[in-house]
Amino acid sequence: MKQEFKQQIIDLLDHHRIMTIATNRNDGWPQATIVGYANDGMIVYFLIGRTGQKFTNIARDSRVSVAIGNDYPQPLQIKGLSMAGRVTEVRDKAEIEHVAEILFRRYPEYKAMPRPDPAEVPLMRLTPEIVSVLDYSQGFGHTDLVRVTDTDLAEHVESARHRWVSLSAA
Repeated sequence: MKQEFKQQIIDLLDHHRIMTIATNRNDGWPQATIVGYANDGMIVYFLIGRTGQKFTNIARDSRVSVAIGNDYPQPLQIKGLSMAGRVTEVRDKAEIEHVAEILFRRYPEYKAMPRPDPAEVPLMRLTPEIVSVLDYSQGFGHTDLVRVTDTDLAEHVESARHRWVSLSAA
């Protein structure tokens, strides 16, 4: 992926806090809901209820799609993205602690609340595979479709692995 697209994706993820996530229901119908998220580079993290429909859908089929954007006053100002990827539950304690720091920076109001119990509210990691970057300033309906490769994520994964290892040793 070109560096310009990678940076544009990260900038869009950094700029927002809410996404619409679509999961696959067992009857074949998609289910779209809104969740808060935080990202570490192109990796997206979010919390959901273990007994909810989203968790049930993801446990059965890890493929999801998300959409992120704002309501802009002029159509040619629209910028956003849609992303297809796979979701897994985060179980590594060091990664959970690292993501908690990211979530508290994104949502400082959460610091006053008790930390969610992973048995009830698991932390989920979305790893993107395909991203459609919307930028109507380049023309109405303009999108660039990019495939995310392991190489695109390698920098994040390697640096995160070092953080997680050092957090585990602490």
